[in-house]
Amino acid sequence: MMSEVNNTDKLEDIEKVTQTNTEVTPVESLAEEPVQTESVHVEVQTETEAEPVHEEVQTEPVHEEMQPEVPAEPEPVKAEPVRETPVVQEPVKPAVTQPVSPAPAPVVEKKKTHPGLMLLACAAIGLASGFGGGYLAVSQFGKGEPEVVIQEVPVEQTPVTNTASAQIITTGPTIKDVAAKAAPSVVEINVTAEQTSYGFFGGTYKVQGAGSGVILSSDGYIITNNHVVEDAETITVTTYDGTEYPAELVGTDAKLDIGVIKIEASGLQPAVIGDSSLLEVGDIAVVIGNPLGTLGGTVTDGIISATNREIVIDSESMNLIQTNAAINNGNSGGGLFDINGNLIGIVNAKDSGITSSGATIDGLGFAIPINDAIDVAEQLMKYGIVTNRPIIGVSLQTLTSDRGQYKAGLYIMDITKGSGAEEAGLKPYDRITAADGKPIATYTDLTSVMRGKKVGDTIELEIDREGKTMTFTVHLTGTIEETQQG
Repeated sequence: MMSEVNNTDKLEDIEKVTQTNTEVTPVESLAEEPVQTESVHVEVQTETEAEPVHEEVQTEPVHEEMQPEVPAEPEPVKAEPVRETPVVQEPVKPAVTQPVSPAPAPVVEKKKTHPGLMLLACAAIGLASGFGGGYLAVSQFGKGEPEVVIQEVPVEQTPVTNTASAQIITTGPTIKDVAAKAAPSVVEINVTAEQTSYGFFGGTYKVQGAGSGVILSSDGYIITNNHVVEDAETITVTTYDGTEYPAELVGTDAKLDIGVIKIEASGLQPAVIGDSSLLEVGDIAVVIGNPLGTLGGTVTDGIISATNREIVIDSESMNLIQTNAAINNGNSGGGLFDINGNLIGIVNAKDSGITSSGATIDGLGFAIPINDAIDVAEQLMKYGIVTNRPIIGVSLQTLTSDRGQYKAGLYIMDITKGSGAEEAGLKPYDRITAADGKPIATYTDLTSVMRGKKVGDTIELEIDREGKTMTFTVHLTGTIEETQQG
């Protein structure tokens, strides 16, 4: 299910034809900076320790014919006398009756043994048999001395059943360890930009914004969000040690909301890049950034709430990591780290406020998976643009309602020379009604289909051209710089 996150306050006139290009206004535009993000801090740290129950049972052998020897036995424990009876008596009967059977008696008489000696021998044999039978019964049925196995089971099982979370907290890395490892690679970003206001008091004026960034290389390349730096006139970076540097914009990508800037420095501590494909729901998540634009180096923690959440931000469909770690304005462009201090995402959005039904939204923060982000960042560092993203080769415009002979929908407004669209025969004012068999009504619908494509693939477009339905197969090419592409 696709969820839409849009924190902008801009309204569109539904009667107005608005152009939608591949580079769209991101969720946290400079007009709204400090960067907007918000979430709830949740700590999942539990550790319980069960106390083993020790049960001591001492049993007294019962001897039917040897009553004079009973005082030599240990004083019986009063607790649980009923348990002893079925355990001891059952085995004792065969053990005692064997030595006192009539068979040995004639042998003793033939040797003319003294009757007193005979009595003592029988007593000794009976006593030994009674103890042996009793011990055998106790060892077989688990009753008897405190050292029996049943007492050890709770001690062995308790750590196994209660250490799943405790191992993360006590035996593995802690949040403190993550902060010590990752915080030096996170920077504060402050920008100034020029904005134009329309209306009675319209004009051009300077605005300031703030965000966060993560160091990718020791010589000063820094990854952040496109919406933090895209229109900036000046960019200032403050590193973990408090040093300020002027920064230059290297490149931006509106589709994934990634930007790269560069400062002239050396010996910086870059983040250790993790693998976002290995994330699982419930993993520890740590956010480090510059909330409110004034609290650089702030650390918040939570868990991974979802690993592949489809979110729409300003008409761009993205697959993002969801977390409940606290995210606020200014965290945009900062790092999402795992429990080992590895960079697993670039924070870029939050969902907050109140729904139409009156429910309060809280604890919904999002980050771009690092596997996607680093691929785009490397291309921006090398070429200044993303070169391996597939495009159709058209500029698009969305009509939100019927207007004259034109029905509401997604229209092609321009064709890029040398593109697959030109080769296929698409024309301006063609309305795209389906892509690969899926209905298309908005730019978001089309980007959702395109997200699964790569350069060299094809896409089948169903077109409404002057009331006639036509189908075109378009070969997808790499980015063409001259125009913004759909």
